[in-house]
This record gives sequence, C-alpha cells and structure tokens, in this order.
Amino acid sequence: MDGGTVKAILFDFDNTLIETSRAGGIAIQKVSELLKSVLQVDDNTVSSICSKFRQKLLLESFDSSAGRTIDEVRVNHMEESIREMVDGSYPPSLASDCYFMWKRSRLQVISLTPDICCLLKDLRSRYKLLLLTNGESQTQKEKVKAVGCEEYFDAIVVGGDYPEQKPFPSIFTLCFDLLQVEAQDCVMVGDSLDTDIQGGFNAGLRATVWINSGEGHVPEGSAKPDFTIPHVLELPGILEKLR
Repeated sequence: MDGGTVKAILFDFDNTLIETSRAGGIAIQKVSELLKSVLQVDDNTVSSICSKFRQKLLLESFDSSAGRTIDEVRVNHMEESIREMVDGSYPPSLASDCYFMWKRSRLQVISLTPDICCLLKDLRSRYKLLLLTNGESQTQKEKVKAVGCEEYFDAIVVGGDYPEQKPFPSIFTLCFDLLQVEAQDCVMVGDSLDTDIQGGFNAGLRATVWINSGEGHVPEGSAKPDFTIPHVLELPGILEKLR
C-alpha cells in the first residue's frame, strides 16, 4: 500500500453491494417447490437436482461465439440436472420453466438497500466511483438494470465484455482510463480475495478492502487485503484512514 490521495473507488457488485447469494437461495427455493410439485419426488431428489444446477453454474464456461445465449446454456444446465436424477418422463418445458423462475426470482430479490444508496451518493460527492463486475455480460447487465444502480457510478465495467476479467491488470487499466486516474489514486472494494483483492494487488492500486461478511481468515497463499470490514457500510472509516 503506497501513499497518495484517494481519488476513485472501484466497487465489486455481487455480495459486495447486493446480496446475490441470498437472492440465489430464495430463487432456488422457488424452483424446489416447482420441481416437487411437477415431478412428485421426495425432498432429497429435489435438493440433488438444485445442487447439481448450482454446481454447473459455478463451473460454467460461456462462449458467446458458440451460437447459444446464456439463457439457453443455463436451461441446458437445468435439463441435465433433472435428467441425472429422474428416470421417468416429465414435461419437456420443465427445465425452461425452472430456469426462468430462478432467473426472475433472483432479479426480483436483489436490490441496493437504502443505506447503501446513501453511502454511494455521499461517496460520489467526493470520489469518482466505478462498478467493476466479473461475469457474463447479459447476466450482469440484467442485474445492474434490476437494481437501478447506474446513477451512482461514473462508469460501469462488465468483465464479460472484455478479453480479460479480474484479477487481470488489463481490465483495471481500462477502469483507470475511463476515470482518468492512476492506479495509485484508486481503492478496490470487494468480497473475493481471488479476483477483487488479487486484482487490486496485481494492478498496483492504492489499497484493497475485503468485504468479509463471515469470520473467515485469509487462506495461506491468498492475496492479503490492506483492510478487512464485515460490510461495505463501514468503508467510510477506512477511507478516513487513507486521507
């Protein structure tokens, strides 16, 4: 961490400003109810289908040049998850119905809380703010639109639009250029040690702030954040230390 005046803050999105994990859990519960109703199977089977779907999302590698949309790929994730657990026949539209229920439910639940909106408004009066999120372009832009957060940022950068995402330095350089600042002017705030904190370190930022909502410790070999806070609302205290 080097000295210097902070001019800009780069924010991660999922599980930093919005509770994506919580929204996903609520969405999966709705899918579970639909699966149980249609398939007439026990809770363990439904749970296994949903677990397989979530695992496929985690391992997902999306290539837009392959000629399929992200929605089509994820419907296929659900179709495979059902087929791996159910021997009998089921409605051909079930996988699509389940996926789009999951998608709609998740988008309906995610939001910027009033406290976080106030925080961003206040910070933008003193700093340049940029939202830097990894992920498939359509999916992340749908979330940005759902929460209506565009007004709080000077720029929004979605990793899926570019050849490299966090933690690669190239996407941070793009952010610096958009804001017309240097790496040493910026603070990175995010919940991922592997992408946000490592990326901030790779790009030579002024400081990194890790949002650790649990009580986890930094694993051996991981990038070590300059600061750790349990919630983004505690960020002003860190910024005071950096003045």
